[in-house]
Amino acid sequence: MSLRLGLRANLAQFSLLVAVNALVGGVLGQERAVLPLLAEDEFGLTGYTFVLTYVVAFGLTKAATNYFAGTWSDRFGRRPVLLAGWLAAIPVPLMLIWAPSWGWVIAANVLLGVNQGLTWSTTVIMKIDLAGPSRRGLAMGLNEAAGYIAVAVTALATGYLAARYGLRPAPFLLGLSYVVIGLGLTVFAVGETREHARLEATQHPAAAEETPSDREVFTRTSLREPALSAASQAGMVNNLNDGLAWGLFPILFATAGLSVAQIGVLAAVYPAVWGLGQLVTGPLSDRWGRKHLITTGMLIQAAALALVALTDTFTVWLIAAVLLGAGTAMVYPTLLAAIADVAHPAWRARAVGVYRLWRDGGFAVGALLGGIVADLWGLRAAVWAVAALTALSGAVVAVRMYETHANRKINA
Repeated sequence: MSLRLGLRANLAQFSLLVAVNALVGGVLGQERAVLPLLAEDEFGLTGYTFVLTYVVAFGLTKAATNYFAGTWSDRFGRRPVLLAGWLAAIPVPLMLIWAPSWGWVIAANVLLGVNQGLTWSTTVIMKIDLAGPSRRGLAMGLNEAAGYIAVAVTALATGYLAARYGLRPAPFLLGLSYVVIGLGLTVFAVGETREHARLEATQHPAAAEETPSDREVFTRTSLREPALSAASQAGMVNNLNDGLAWGLFPILFATAGLSVAQIGVLAAVYPAVWGLGQLVTGPLSDRWGRKHLITTGMLIQAAALALVALTDTFTVWLIAAVLLGAGTAMVYPTLLAAIADVAHPAWRARAVGVYRLWRDGGFAVGALLGGIVADLWGLRAAVWAVAALTALSGAVVAVRMYETHANRKINA
């Protein structure tokens, strides 16, 4: 059977990969509401910078693994990289359940970073392979929506489990079940998609272009190419926000007297709006273009963070969580679509890897920056600092990025 590009032509495999990425998001979501509370209640950690070491470990590992995921998927194929990512996840929930010290938690998050970098990056690349050039925004919206809706549902579920049965082991047993199912689907049902990228490369108007080296792809994506580099910095700041929300927001909410269940709701609402919103913003970027959605989304995130810093009630924080999720939804799939618009199919997987290196490096930067500022000047000062950086990032996109969708050379 001949290969074809497009969502309709590859609907079965694309839908399976959406389900796989939902499981990837669920593995990440098992920590969102529980781990910051576990740090204080069971390990007695109080310094914000020290508490956030697990986010730093996760962010640095995931960022580096993203880069290699792109390179390895070109070299060895997409499916072997996806399988390796699921194998790395097996020990994570078990280590979190049995951790006798905080060092075990950090080690578990190193493995979680490997898992997320290999699995999430690869499902992104595989969906871009299958979708072809005309519906990339929709493809990325579906991919990221599945992942972050699963993060939200799992955060809500683990908050409930922690409130009812304790911080360990119940919340992490849910994560273990996701790993088992994801590994099984990858082994028995997921197919290879690298040949779809090769097919698109033969149809590309720049098909004769010399394939650049890994170093050249890195410098283009990071610095030289205006749209790619603007997207890379925006992605980094976006996940800087997420690192702050993941590591410090539960502590801020707890200091205001919120219950574990209320913290679980807030931890769930932000990624839920983020996830569901991408079902709208992804295809919208195919119709309206990428640049203005990204710029507006970054500014909305900055406003939401300012609202978090200004207030101390559950209701207003709930509104801020909705705004933060909406702004992130405008940015997240659109940045990936912009990368795919600009990068040639022959080196697109590597460009996605470099972009995700910078983007997920934001987890570590956000955790370190937020932790240091919180230790020196308090939790709210940390939120204000990140809000200012987010507004600045939106301004950089407005000035440096051109509209990648309008400038595509292929309209297939």
